[in-house]
Amino acid sequence: MASNTIIQCGSSSSSHAIITAYDVFVSFRGEDTRNNFTAFLFDSLSQNGIHAFKDDTHFPKGESIAPELLQAIEESRLFLVVFSKNYASSTWCLRELAHICNCTIEASPSRVLPIFYDVDPSEVRKQSGYFGIDFAEHEERFREDKEEMEEVQRWREALTQVAHLSGWDIRNKSQPAMIKEIVQKLKYILGPKFQNLPNGNLVGMESRIEEFEKCLALELVSDVRVVGISGMGGIGKTTIALALYKKIAHQYDVHCFVDVENSYGPGRQSNSLGVQKELLHQCLNCENLQISDVFRGYYMVSSRLHNKRGLIVLDNVSRDEQLCMFTENIETILYECLGEGSRIIIISRNEHILRAHGVNYVYQAQPLNHDNAVQLFCKNAFKCDYIMSDYKMLTYRVLSYVQGHPLAIKVIGKSLFGLNDSQWRGTLVRLSENKSKDIMNVLRISYDDLE
Repeated sequence: MASNTIIQCGSSSSSHAIITAYDVFVSFRGEDTRNNFTAFLFDSLSQNGIHAFKDDTHFPKGESIAPELLQAIEESRLFLVVFSKNYASSTWCLRELAHICNCTIEASPSRVLPIFYDVDPSEVRKQSGYFGIDFAEHEERFREDKEEMEEVQRWREALTQVAHLSGWDIRNKSQPAMIKEIVQKLKYILGPKFQNLPNGNLVGMESRIEEFEKCLALELVSDVRVVGISGMGGIGKTTIALALYKKIAHQYDVHCFVDVENSYGPGRQSNSLGVQKELLHQCLNCENLQISDVFRGYYMVSSRLHNKRGLIVLDNVSRDEQLCMFTENIETILYECLGEGSRIIIISRNEHILRAHGVNYVYQAQPLNHDNAVQLFCKNAFKCDYIMSDYKMLTYRVLSYVQGHPLAIKVIGKSLFGLNDSQWRGTLVRLSENKSKDIMNVLRISYDDLE
């Protein structure tokens, strides 16, 4: 997914704000790494949802860089520069690198990450070895042209600057391991791929999200921890989990947010194939999975996620058999499957299901306090952050029936939006007839008014 972050790209004479189109721009010498290291790198970036620009297939090579390429550089958040033996032989690569430096080095050098594929970093910094040979040829070629020689000097400066930055020397190292490390670093820098929910949907939720995050004990990186969220329908269980998920998901090797009830399949079969397929699809981008039975599905989950650091959220769990994919005890199977530091969140109205499947802790989602309830109600009933002066007493009377329940507050607020004083009082009469004070009856009254 492309990013929409605003960054600054500046030169010695100007600076302007642009919108990023790519998470990362990869600069490399195609003939050196296209069929090995960078091929595997691009596959891993794609699998992890990192939108990368690959310059070797987009534009024809020539003496001058295509304007589209310059634009792609200016619209990228991060830059990976793969230095290989023949990198400096390409004037295209060198001009590309110089433009990257022009956009980033002075303002935000941390956006540029060098990878030394088969060359010593000192050779890049000092333009010695293969790089020295290539620059000798460039200088011989352009020695009669003052402007070209000045450009060669800018290339030298760009190489020296980038080679001094923190990156990876991957010579004589496991390429799969290094690619994994590089991708994890990019995910950490890029942060969450999605913004948190709009503030209007998070009224009163911030403190509850913080409380729930503490329950996950994220600082215990060697533990696999299973935490449940329980509470009545509409109390905010999913909102809390989703907001935290979007905040921390990028820190994990694999992550998924599965609506169990909706993934369970037609007919409500007494197995969890739908959940298994959705879990694998989100974690590994697996399409059209052929899973014949729950035992085969369990094998695929355990083998493909083996030792991966994962964040798994199972939402809307309403029946015990929906967790059969994890055998009798969810904690046991996940210890066998996922790697250290993994976190599993199970969301259910039924606390007994959570306890029965061995969760470490159950977080009870609580109603909103008075101030938050008023704020959320006003956003829905008045489309502003304060109570309309003529409706103050009516607002407090309505809120006395909803008991801080977020969904009930939003629904009844929307049902009253734009109505006059008499219509508000009619709703209050119907609410007063709810002798049981059951919040579900409050919701029914509000939904009936909405039609």
